[in-house]
Amino acid sequence: MASPVHVAGVGMIPFVKPGANEPYHLMGAEAARLALRDAGLGYDAIQQAFVGYVYGDSTCGQRALYQVGMTGIPIVNVNNNCSTGSTALYLARQAIASGAADCVLALGFEQMKPGALGSVFVDRPSAFEDFDAAADQLIDAPGVPLALRYFGGAGLSHMQKYGTPLSSFAAVRAKASRHAAKNPLALFRKELSADDVLNDQVIWPGVMTRLMACPPTCGGAAAVLVSEAFAKKHGLNTDVRIAAQAMTTDTPSTFEAHDMMRVVGYDMARAAATKVYEDAGVGPDDIDVVELHDCFAHNELITYEALGLCPEGGAEKFIADGDNTYGGKFVTNPSGGLLSKGHPLGATGLAQCYELTRQLRGTAEATQVGGAKRALQHNLGLGGACVVTLYERT
Repeated sequence: MASPVHVAGVGMIPFVKPGANEPYHLMGAEAARLALRDAGLGYDAIQQAFVGYVYGDSTCGQRALYQVGMTGIPIVNVNNNCSTGSTALYLARQAIASGAADCVLALGFEQMKPGALGSVFVDRPSAFEDFDAAADQLIDAPGVPLALRYFGGAGLSHMQKYGTPLSSFAAVRAKASRHAAKNPLALFRKELSADDVLNDQVIWPGVMTRLMACPPTCGGAAAVLVSEAFAKKHGLNTDVRIAAQAMTTDTPSTFEAHDMMRVVGYDMARAAATKVYEDAGVGPDDIDVVELHDCFAHNELITYEALGLCPEGGAEKFIADGDNTYGGKFVTNPSGGLLSKGHPLGATGLAQCYELTRQLRGTAEATQVGGAKRALQHNLGLGGACVVTLYERT
């Protein structure tokens, strides 16, 4: 039987615009120290570490953690695109659940450049060749950067299939700003109306304005996971446990469905969420708070349906009814999400863990969701991987 896994400590540094950051190794080291301090442990207690980043050389994890300590433990570097941070978390949980370790650090950081994401290695085939080909086949949007074509195309697919208006995506972004206004770690804290979003710079007519896309940022976040026996032995906080977790990759439907929502991971998210609910013995209605991968307002909207928070085709009503915010059925992205915090790729999944752990502990202060008992995390990496994690307050 798998050992219960508890989140003993979390840490996060404020995300900042590229150029305003410290170097990656200092950001990562500080996030790790914060998580260790929150857990009440020294680095010498850590038995393994999984370190996530996308833009960096092969042992950047060691470079960051050597600032914290050099204890000879295994340090595994993780790169899984935008789901990198939660993949590090997945591996850390797996190490404890299997009995291989009792105290594991998951760390994520990213030092990014301004502007749209692009390839680093241009002298070899891209991992996105099949995805690019699908986007070319399904979307006629010359001049629109690929990431925008992917997720804007998914939103356009939803609009065409269900009649979803552009104002629904604007409402998602406005909701993110209201939540972020209460989060001191969010980069963008100015409250916006849906009209503000709609009237912002158009980057794809009829599909997307600039405010509907998250910006690149730099930052770091970390979590210390422990077994129940280790927590009891050392008197650690066991208020939050990982009740279930699933990681999925693409299936043939990604391309065979000829639907941009599938290309960007809708089926991966649905499969991961379904497995998590089954493993935990709960359903979507049992969830109180959600941090999901809102790299674009469009992805947040379609993810409501993929996670079962509302029926397929029901996102417009879900948003209009206020069921995605305080006072509704679920509070989604109380942190402000990627749309307001930005998206340092390797750190994002662990920043979600940071927020949800605080929510379940009841220490989220101004962003607190009252009486939160279960929290769901969704972190998606195009190309592809999706990790869904369910946390419970013990």
